[in-house]
Amino acid sequence: MEITRLAASLLALTLVGCQSTAGNTHPDASNPFSLPYGEWRFSFVTPQALPALVTFASILDTDDIVYQFNTLDGTQGNPDSVGEWSQHIRRSSVTWNKAKHPPKAMVFCWDSVIDMKVYETSISFPQSVWEKMITPADHKNRRGTEVYYDTMIIGLAPEGKVTVWLQDVGKYPNYRITPSTLKTLSGDQLNVCKGITDSDFSYGYDQDIKDFIKGKTYPYGNW
Repeated sequence: MEITRLAASLLALTLVGCQSTAGNTHPDASNPFSLPYGEWRFSFVTPQALPALVTFASILDTDDIVYQFNTLDGTQGNPDSVGEWSQHIRRSSVTWNKAKHPPKAMVFCWDSVIDMKVYETSISFPQSVWEKMITPADHKNRRGTEVYYDTMIIGLAPEGKVTVWLQDVGKYPNYRITPSTLKTLSGDQLNVCKGITDSDFSYGYDQDIKDFIKGKTYPYGNW
């Protein structure tokens, strides 16, 4: 349902040429999921040497505001994610990927360099995730201050596989999110992401990718 609403909102925004935040503007006080820390952040990561590039994202938040992101923070490879995802991926510097309320739904377009495909991933989030994002963790950081789950990590792997966590701190593993729905499309199935790409797949792999996958079997791990 939320994905359908987000897709409809995206089509409407496209028709009027809008590329910024849209939606209702009722005060935060009316939203039981207002964040105690201002804004939450999201970051895209890939396994080591298995790159991808996110080219567009849109979010429907719990205040029914639609965000469109045509400029995004870079998708980073995680050196600790070889063969499987690290449970301690950390991202600290985020410039563009921010929103004011927890996400109901998200759609994003990404170029998988390793798969040489454009993917379109849609995710809807349960209320338990919104509650997690506004509630302090049961532990503190090394400075003794409260920890909030204010950063979402989205892992992009071969075969179009997507994993989502809320970032923790220190020795604590990230909180693995179980979405209400998660669907990834490619090829003729593309909808929002049709015609959106920043990659020339005919170029092939860079040498560092060739060196990394040599002797390994696709998809190069358990994702």
